[in-house]
Amino acid sequence: MAAAEGPKAAESSGQPESRRMTAHEKLKYASLAVLVVQNASVILCIRYVRTIPGDKFFTTSAVVMVELFKLTTCLFLLLGQKRGNVKELAVYLYNGLVTEYVDMMKMAVPSLIYTLQNNLQYVAISNLPAATFQVMYQFKILTTAVFSVLMLQKSLSRLQWTSLVILFTGIAIVQVKQNGAAGKDTAPGQSYIVGMLAVLVSCISSGFAGVYFERILKGTSASIWLRNVQLGIFGALLGLFAMWSKDGPAIAEKGFFFAYTPAVWSVVLNQAIGGLLVAVVVKYADNILKGFAASLSIIISTVASVYLFGFHVDLYFTLGAGLVISAVYMYSLPKAPPALSTSSEADTHNTKNISKEKGS
Repeated sequence: MAAAEGPKAAESSGQPESRRMTAHEKLKYASLAVLVVQNASVILCIRYVRTIPGDKFFTTSAVVMVELFKLTTCLFLLLGQKRGNVKELAVYLYNGLVTEYVDMMKMAVPSLIYTLQNNLQYVAISNLPAATFQVMYQFKILTTAVFSVLMLQKSLSRLQWTSLVILFTGIAIVQVKQNGAAGKDTAPGQSYIVGMLAVLVSCISSGFAGVYFERILKGTSASIWLRNVQLGIFGALLGLFAMWSKDGPAIAEKGFFFAYTPAVWSVVLNQAIGGLLVAVVVKYADNILKGFAASLSIIISTVASVYLFGFHVDLYFTLGAGLVISAVYMYSLPKAPPALSTSSEADTHNTKNISKEKGS
């Protein structure tokens, strides 16, 4: 009886584990699928709402709304972690926001940069074709890598350095060709040069802010959701300052939600979800799949741009985009493990020689 019950017990105990593994895999691929759709759709949606005829909403107010949505969502997530105990959440937030105010002030730097970056994205997408922006925006991989080496003393493999060279080459091909055809693919009132400068500054700021944020996370035990609350508070305040500085009189006259259509609300929600989705993908996915997701989003954006905006895809763009996609995937590949076999064989050989000498 004991022998018969053993396999059954082992089998029954193995079922929950297999189910957990299956659930983990489903969540991993589901989060990546959502990330692909989000990366592609947010660019297309912004391009659509910024180029259709009619009244234009204030992009600065949209940036503020994105920060408020993310802040509210993180507060609800923290409340869930505290099992709905509002008092416990209030004490936790007081400690994280007031008692440790010095630690919180560190988040002012990435918040300022992210606010600048979010505003620059609207400028870039308003002046560039969606597919071109998607390709050019991958330049942030290069800037992030450079800041990681300088600020975190990270080492890059030969494959990663090679992929960065390929990435730069692909972006250069697309940029040169698109710059030559800027008059054909840009609508009246758009500036290709302004769009390119906005992408460049956005990529540099994104790389620095991402590495700075990673450095802060590694130096503290604070919850990532608390860090996002801190980012949201600073981001909302800085966004309000930028809004009133740039569009204050116009917003006072027309209203905060002027020209907010369902399409605009979808952009705001899409951006807020994208900011929070990164944390889920980092937790459940790996770099290879994230690189695959980024590459796939470029393809989707390009195909959709052809049908939605009449984007012209030529041989140069195809070549450049192909190089960028390949580079993104190559950069995401894990580093090869150090070759220990040769050294271990040498150590074994030396040990044998020593033992022989001692024996003689």
